[in-house]
Amino acid sequence: MKRSAFFFAGLCAALSGVAHADTFHVTIENPGVEHSTAAFTSMGVETFDSIVSGYNRSFTTDFGSGGVISGSYAGVDVVPANQYGGRGGAGNFASTSSGAGFSLSLATTNPAGINYFGFWLSALDSGNTVTFSKGGTLLFTFSASDVLALVGNMPAYFGNPDAPFGGNNGGQPYVFLNFFNTNGTFDKVTFSENLANAGYESDNHTVGFFTRESGTPVGGVPEPATWAMMIVGFGAVAGAMRRRQGRARLIAA
Repeated sequence: MKRSAFFFAGLCAALSGVAHADTFHVTIENPGVEHSTAAFTSMGVETFDSIVSGYNRSFTTDFGSGGVISGSYAGVDVVPANQYGGRGGAGNFASTSSGAGFSLSLATTNPAGINYFGFWLSALDSGNTVTFSKGGTLLFTFSASDVLALVGNMPAYFGNPDAPFGGNNGGQPYVFLNFFNTNGTFDKVTFSENLANAGYESDNHTVGFFTRESGTPVGGVPEPATWAMMIVGFGAVAGAMRRRQGRARLIAA
C-alpha cells in the first residue's frame, strides 16, 4: 500500500481527532543532511551553540534573523554534543526528558506569519512527540511512530552520522524533519518525552515562512502489521539501549 509522506501527515492529523483547516506536510531531508533545503521569504536558525548549557533553561532568540523572527524557549535542556545529539558532532543541542517537555513560542514582523518549522532529530526514542499550536489551539501532533513510518525501512538514517560519534547508537534514526503548514500559520511548538530514562534530542531549529517545500520524497509507509512490528521492535531496542539517567552530563560554557 503506497502512500506519500504528505498523505501520511494528513492521515495522522485525522486520526488524532484534530479538526482544523491547517494542513501539515512532513518531509525528510536526505540522510546526513542536518539543515533544511526549503526556500523562504523570511527564516532563521537556532543552533544553541551560543546558549550556556544547563537544565531547564529559558531564553529568547531571533534565530539570526535580524529581529524579523523572535522565539521564547521555556524549560529546555541545553546539552553539549554527544552520541545522542549535536549537529556536526559539535556545539550544543536541545533536549528534554520530561512529559511536560519544553516549549517554543514564536512571533514575527513578517505579516505572512510563520508556516514552517524544521529540526535535526537525533537518537529517536519511542516517547518523542512534537506538537504545533496557534492561540492555544492544537493544530498538529507528530510522534515517534510517525517518524519510524517514514524512515524505519531506510538503514541510511540510522546511527549518528557525525565524527567523532559516527556510527554510534545504530539502532535509532537521525533525520532532519520539515514541517510545512500549507494552509495556515502557527505560533508555538512543544517537544515532550513520555518514556522514562530517555530524551528528545533536536538541533538546528529552523523557522520561517516558506515559499518552496523541500525534502526527500518518501515512496510509502509500512502496512499496518509491519508498522506495529517496527514499533514493538523499536521499543525493545530503546529499552535495552537507553537506560541513561545521566547521559546528558552538562558542562557549563
